[in-house]
Amino acid sequence: MAEVRYEAASRLYPGSEIPAVNELNLDITDGELLVLVGPSGSGKSTALRMLAGLETVTSGSVHINDVDVTLKPPQDRDIAMVFQNYALYPSMTVAENMGFALKQAKVPKEKRNELVREAARILDLEPYLDRKPKNLSGGQRQRVAMGRAIVREPQVFLMDEPLSNLDAKLRVQTRTELADLQARLGVTTVYVTHDQVEAMTMGDRVAVLKDGKLQQVDRPRTLYSRPANRFVAGFIGSPAMNLVEVDRQKGGFSLGGVDVPLNDETTAAVAAASGSSMTVGVRPEHLALGSSGLAGKVTVVEELGSESYVHVSVSHQGSDEVLVVRSGGETDIERGDTVHIGFNGPMHVFGTDGERLGS
Repeated sequence: MAEVRYEAASRLYPGSEIPAVNELNLDITDGELLVLVGPSGSGKSTALRMLAGLETVTSGSVHINDVDVTLKPPQDRDIAMVFQNYALYPSMTVAENMGFALKQAKVPKEKRNELVREAARILDLEPYLDRKPKNLSGGQRQRVAMGRAIVREPQVFLMDEPLSNLDAKLRVQTRTELADLQARLGVTTVYVTHDQVEAMTMGDRVAVLKDGKLQQVDRPRTLYSRPANRFVAGFIGSPAMNLVEVDRQKGGFSLGGVDVPLNDETTAAVAAASGSSMTVGVRPEHLALGSSGLAGKVTVVEELGSESYVHVSVSHQGSDEVLVVRSGGETDIERGDTVHIGFNGPMHVFGTDGERLGS
């Protein structure tokens, strides 16, 4: 079991003026599954590799159980890493692949076999121990790679987009199994993904990175309901939050001529903030189609069976803005229809610096 801590950890590649990871401060508790998420180039994989010892920490430090491992080689950190490409030996059986690291460490054969069988039982791989990787499905190969990490009984699991090579249906199934497995094993796990849905459904906490900087780390529900800034608001959630630039008028806002409802705390924060132009955000489920409200024309209807997402073009401050509204399934609304949008949920406001204002 282990706690992990990044202290102002940075990675600056030679020839670059901008750090790939910039002064990362992050505490990961014992047994936690923490997900690092962000767009391509955000620094999430670099941060993981810094913890693994595969990337040099330019400044700052990395700790495992209060031990500074910044300068330690990977083999001395007691971690196990699972990659997206499985990295299985094609000439070895499943059992041999899972036990290879133990064999290299001179673990006795009897103990090695016991650990492999136990990992195979946990991962439902017992029927496949004598098969070669070429005779396994993608999901089974990924479980073998997981088994190879489990048998080592490391302090920390590191996973770098381990499900990215699986098809969409298998990814959903495997991420559920993986989250359940991690909870049962109780091993501290740092998991990297660019898929925010994967991050939100798997992580005890999620750390959002952008351009090498940590934007927010919190429980998934908090990231969704109280994003710290405009980037997190637009990145977390599918479909994304509607974000519209608005000009302040008498302490409040209007969107397309319709007043935006704000709670008292947000109203006070807006009044105290500087700048006349801000950003209002609202989730698709907090807008409603009705007989009154903001008028607009339907441009796209996404019918997903149990629900629909209606894209509506509205006129706002002299230009067109598209708002996405969640509606019921099997909607009769079609492209080209004129509809009215009302507000029926919390509104988010971000200042000129992109930071959240109020509650």
